Formats: sequence, structure tokens, C-alpha cells
Amino acid sequence: MKKVRIQYLNDEVKRLEYIDGKSDWIDLRAAEDVVLKKGEFRLIHLGVAMQLPQGYEAHIVPRSSSFKNYGIIQTNHMGVIDETYAGPNDWWRMPVLAMRDTEIHKNDRICQFRIMEHQPRIQFEECGQLEAPDRGGFGSTGKN
Repeated sequence: MKKVRIQYLNDEVKRLEYIDGKSDWIDLRAAEDVVLKKGEFRLIHLGVAMQLPQGYEAHIVPRSSSFKNYGIIQTNHMGVIDETYAGPNDWWRMPVLAMRDTEIHKNDRICQFRIMEHQPRIQFEECGQLEAPDRGGFGSTGKN
């Protein structure tokens, strides 16, 4: 089992835990009360700083209910924090854009993360044509 050192902003920030035992994603919460007007950008403090194991990175994405509940979108769509962002002042934040006027309260669950190993080194080999079956187009449906 990998260990991750974690620093909390203060005692008011709820401690991290897996999502109801249903997933290997872990919820992150707002560490502050935030009032946003439609069109406003904000880096929302998540109340944690972590020292990830060497060779690992964290992927941060919105919760499925974040837009419905708060009308926010994560501006980088998926945040990536690698193990070098591990100093005592390297606090995690979520960059958001408000799509409507909204309020987020301290300890509201607004995003989630998981820790992943870095991608292994790969080498690209150029070819004239790929040999796998042709799925015929765009995305998983093959339709444009």
C-alpha cells in the first residue's frame, strides 16, 4: 500500500476518505465559502497539500453533480498534479468558471481525485497504415 503525506489547511477541513466505499476516487471539498457571479473565474482552495509517491500523479476532475449543484465547470477540465508539487505551500486548488450565480460553502464536495502511476516511456513507430479493424469514423459510434 502506498502512503501519501497530507497537510490540511486547518481543523475545519473534513478529512479525506474514499467515496462511500463505492469507488477508488476520493472527494475533495471547498476549504472556503465562495460566492461567484455568472462568468466569474476563481481558484477554489481545496484545503490540502500532499506529497505523492515518486512516479505518481493526481488527476482532479469535477464530481458528476458539481455543475448541477453549483453551476461551475472546471476550466482545465482535468487537473494533473505531479509528485514535484509537494511543498508546504503547494495547496491544491480547483480552477472554476461560474456558469450562473452560485454559492459554495466550506466542506461542499466539488471535485474528486485519484492517484495514478506516470505513463511509461513509449516510442512511436511510424507506419503507412494501421492493421486493426476499421471502426469507421468518429468516436465509439462511428458516426460523424
